[in-house]
Amino acid sequence: MRHAPQSPASDALIVVDVQNDFCDGGALAVADGEAVIAPINQLARTFLLVIATRDWHPPDHRSFKTEGGPWPVHCVRDTPGAELHPRLDRAQIDIVVDKGQLPELDGYSAFEATELDELLRGRRIERVHIAGLALDYCVKLTALQARRLGFGAVVHRNATRAVNVHGGDGERALAEMAAAGVEIAP
Repeated sequence: MRHAPQSPASDALIVVDVQNDFCDGGALAVADGEAVIAPINQLARTFLLVIATRDWHPPDHRSFKTEGGPWPVHCVRDTPGAELHPRLDRAQIDIVVDKGQLPELDGYSAFEATELDELLRGRRIERVHIAGLALDYCVKLTALQARRLGFGAVVHRNATRAVNVHGGDGERALAEMAAAGVEIAP
């Protein structure tokens, strides 16, 4: 059940890749990844528009180690690992945008080769709030591209977690985003 939104109508929430493969027991689990679910569910109740993204990779995606990329096979379209986590409150999600569908594109940003920009502009969205997984990849690149496209961007720190392939990647991502004009909310 949707609650009365508290955010301006010109704001939207983008929930990035809270999928089974990025949570506990998944093919590319982010440490403490499931900890983002409760704060995201709470945040979602305050927005008129909530968009969730999913990595929705073909089996031969270039990011997979089997194809020469850095990551294990994850979020292959139409598999249980690619589905949104079951504890994510689907009743709060208005639209699901699938990304990373082309084998030759990384698809880290929710804007890359998707209809997200058009969706937001069509609804007169001026600022996006971003939460989800993972802070140092898809969340960061979504926020940076939002800024490049002229949107205000806010990353909710308590509703995201980093992969931290290299120690401190999450903190470096926060600094990079802040330097690009992304607001970092607690």
